[in-house]
Amino acid sequence: MNKQPRTVIPCILPLFAALALSACGSDDNPVVSVPPSPAPVQQVPIQPEPARPQDARIYTVNEASLPLAALSGAPDADRWWGVLNNAGYQIEVPKNWNGMLVMYAHGYAGTGAALSVSPPAIRRHLLEQGYAWAASSYSRNYYDVRAGVEDTNALALAFRDIAGKNGRTLAAPSKTYIIGISMGGHVTAAAVDEENIAAANNKIRYNGAVPMCGVLGDTELYDYFAAYQTAAMQEAGMPATSWPAQDWATIGPQVQAKMFSSFPGGSTPTAPAVPTEQGMRLKQIVANLSGGPRPLFDYAYASPLQATVWGTFGRDGKMLGILNEDVITTRDIVFQLDADPALSTEEQAYNAAIYRVQATPDANRLRRDGLRWVPKTNAQIKVPVVTIHTLGDLYVPFKMEQIYKRRADALGTSGMLVQRAIRGISHCDFTIAEQAAAFDAMIKWEQQGVKPAGDDVLTPSVVADPQYGCKFTDNTRSQDDSAAVIATRGTLPQCTR
Repeated sequence: MNKQPRTVIPCILPLFAALALSACGSDDNPVVSVPPSPAPVQQVPIQPEPARPQDARIYTVNEASLPLAALSGAPDADRWWGVLNNAGYQIEVPKNWNGMLVMYAHGYAGTGAALSVSPPAIRRHLLEQGYAWAASSYSRNYYDVRAGVEDTNALALAFRDIAGKNGRTLAAPSKTYIIGISMGGHVTAAAVDEENIAAANNKIRYNGAVPMCGVLGDTELYDYFAAYQTAAMQEAGMPATSWPAQDWATIGPQVQAKMFSSFPGGSTPTAPAVPTEQGMRLKQIVANLSGGPRPLFDYAYASPLQATVWGTFGRDGKMLGILNEDVITTRDIVFQLDADPALSTEEQAYNAAIYRVQATPDANRLRRDGLRWVPKTNAQIKVPVVTIHTLGDLYVPFKMEQIYKRRADALGTSGMLVQRAIRGISHCDFTIAEQAAAFDAMIKWEQQGVKPAGDDVLTPSVVADPQYGCKFTDNTRSQDDSAAVIATRGTLPQCTR
């Protein structure tokens, strides 16, 4: 008789049994203990980002300023205005729209509560070329580039919907570009930077950008202000020993009086800034801090813009509540007393002695809720960027262009960057012709692949050439030009080649 094979009955042990079960298939039948179910994992909520003084401020759109009148002699166009996400806006679309949109980012609007919109200076040129344009007031004033990027992006994304609500059915723009001046130049460069494209809540990829007189070194602009101030204090024999500088409201006028025999401000707002004999060394230091020896610096140093620059002194590094911690540092700034980049023994001693402002680590860190509080201009760019900057600007100095170019060189993105020097002595004092030429150059590059000419902003001997900046300076006056800009240009040395 054949022995029947033993039948094995599988034993199934549920994973989440609450009781201990006996094992099967063994003569000894040992008992296996099953642990109780683990407690549910508690979800830890993401902590909100800390609040800043800027977050508690209340702003209101000045709606009375929004209506946009037709531009005399410009092509016929539809014009719309209103409020989007607590920001005012203006939009203009020519009847012969070419299907492309230009976003305009305005400059610093101060610390008031009223928000207002300003059209681009090249408005007429855009309409004549068939471009629609749109501009936001931003939802916040102060130096809030984060709001500038988000609100400009949001308006670009809402463009078609706004047109439809105003009775004009439009296709989505085939191309969207961005241009801006000063703080708006910072907004413009930040808006096309890969870090900010990834982090923004309102996401859009622009096809090209033209930052004009832009803060292309982001927070390094404030390092420059601090370096200028500490150098002035050092030269006046009242060196800084802390930051913010001790009792600047009292010693500031004394420092200024030792450095200048005449200074703009008060009852003489257009008075020239005339350095004293003691202040002449400060002049050379500032030349190096702001971009190196270059044409028109002497004129710029004497201009009324000096009062605006000195008006930034005496503050901490929180950018008037945009940040919670100090972002300013002068740790790596090299102070030079002459045009020779090699450091003399005297310069080495000077750099060792001067007070160094130290930033709080990660004061402007990446955030969990969107862009940094001060978006970086890393030069992580994948689209054509054409910049213009006046040589004499001491408020947002030409040095910003050099910082941006070095960043692009380090990342290997210089192939997407063209920079142009303009022979002006104030902040953003471009002619319409210069702005239009930069825009057209970017457009031709982006649409036809023709990379435009630019200037070398890094080679000291090139920048110091008396004819530097002549290539792209255009003093031709148009009907939309400021008479003051044209008049000032006439007082400056003219190009001879």
